[in-house]
Amino acid sequence: MDLGLKGRVAFVAGGSKGLGRATAHALAREGASVAICARGEVELHRAAEEIARDTGARVIPLVGDVGKPEDIERLIAKTVEHLGALHVVVSNSGGPPPGTFEELSEDAWREAIDVTLMSTVRLVRAALPHLRHAAFGRVVVITSTSTREAIPGLLLSNVVRPALVGLCKTLARELAQYGITVNNVGPGMYDTERLAKLHGRQAQATSMELAEVRRRAEATIPVGRLGAPEELARVIAFLASEGASYVTGQTILADGGKTAAY
Repeated sequence: MDLGLKGRVAFVAGGSKGLGRATAHALAREGASVAICARGEVELHRAAEEIARDTGARVIPLVGDVGKPEDIERLIAKTVEHLGALHVVVSNSGGPPPGTFEELSEDAWREAIDVTLMSTVRLVRAALPHLRHAAFGRVVVITSTSTREAIPGLLLSNVVRPALVGLCKTLARELAQYGITVNNVGPGMYDTERLAKLHGRQAQATSMELAEVRRRAEATIPVGRLGAPEELARVIAFLASEGASYVTGQTILADGGKTAAY
């Protein structure tokens, strides 16, 4: 299936590893030129080189932190400067730290709101003039299943990420007139560095073997395994495509059937 992404330009935040890197790879494989950003320069450049080599697409590495407003303006401007346009924006930031209500400080709350919610607000604000000019726009936000169902031990995610659902619904209605769609994807448990860290924390707290923590996690997923980042990336590539022109304002969970909430 041709997704109609040849000649399009995409910006992927957090594109050096995990779900972001897999997404950048999927978009590049479909023929899009891709700018990826991350804070770690070495890993970022390695990812860009490997994606470009594998797909033949143009991949631009941009060092920056989407938690910083001034970086976002620069990252979007550099994307357009290097690649000539902007059609697809994938917002992807590191999840808030785990913790209970009594454990989390005031600063942790502020940072969670700034990085998890405001990074998307600022990305859309910076990208919007370019998306409107192109008369084609796709905004896809990588969130979490915590938008639908609270996850034990992830209070900040449970509180802040649902705000992205309200943002998505509102932007979808406001921007539809410009040919711009806005959707969220809510990944469940994927085989990523972040999940490994969460499992490590759980193993330490319970004196359980890490392999047993993972086995028990997989047992809670109806399909019986963790997701591969490439599986989420394919969902995002579709939402970024011409074929998804009538899909907007949605939060689509890709979680192997784990989330019980409707």
